[in-house]
Amino acid sequence: MKFHRSLSADFLLLAAAWGSSFLFMRLGALEFGAWSTAGLRIVIAALAMLPLLLLRCDLQLVRRKAVPLLLIGMLNTGIPFALYCYALQHISTGLTSILNASSPLFGALVAWIWLREAPSRWRLLGLALGFVGITLLSWNKVSAGSEQTGWAVLACLGATLCYGIAASCTRKYLEGVPPLAIASASLIGAALLLALPTAWYWPTRSPGLTAWGALIVLGLVCTAWAYILFYRLIAQAGPAKALTVTFMVPLFALLYGALLLGEPITPAMVGYGLVILLGVALSTEFIQPERWLRRQPRP
Repeated sequence: MKFHRSLSADFLLLAAAWGSSFLFMRLGALEFGAWSTAGLRIVIAALAMLPLLLLRCDLQLVRRKAVPLLLIGMLNTGIPFALYCYALQHISTGLTSILNASSPLFGALVAWIWLREAPSRWRLLGLALGFVGITLLSWNKVSAGSEQTGWAVLACLGATLCYGIAASCTRKYLEGVPPLAIASASLIGAALLLALPTAWYWPTRSPGLTAWGALIVLGLVCTAWAYILFYRLIAQAGPAKALTVTFMVPLFALLYGALLLGEPITPAMVGYGLVILLGVALSTEFIQPERWLRRQPRP
């Protein structure tokens, strides 16, 4: 795959931003809690995206699609962000990022079941490999950890399932709606829907400057700016190439966790993580063995 130099820079910046989101979610969630961290992150990002929605999007189209946009907002941001914030209070940022990288697997599985998009044999192999890797990694962590570890792993998998459902919902109900409108409107919708749980679960003790700073960076950089960068990549390189950022995010998250939080990187995380990423590569057709086999000279 060839990238223009500016595209390569955008690609690395996006992977670095999304990789750091797990670090900042952890720092925020330890003081704000899961729901308040997710809600504040979305509110900050929604306020940053609001001018783009007003200036660059068809507001009449947004009004007509208000219900599916609210649904996508909850499935693609509200619920997953809260689940990850809960998980990060009990498991490492590296493990969370590896489980998050399995999102395309759930996307392919949901599309197969719901949209009747029958996968090829190689995509089926990718799904099988990916879910084997998820099972082994999850079992390894759950068996060695506490009950809270098990719930945290399930929360991560629930978040990735939400992403998979959101992807199929977007294709089914928001066809023809520009990606920027989907991103900004769904963020605003999710912010409104999370307002009550954010206030209800607001911490009794005032969070410190570190937690507030983490939330501001999380909302402005890891969400609003990262969304804009992602959709610019889609426009310039196409969705297939843009989605390959999935493979880089865990590397940055593991690096940040090890350097800044002292989190261990275990052989199991690396090994099972590579199995998951191989499954993702096959299931998303980033790797296409059929093309390679067709190019081989016949004896």
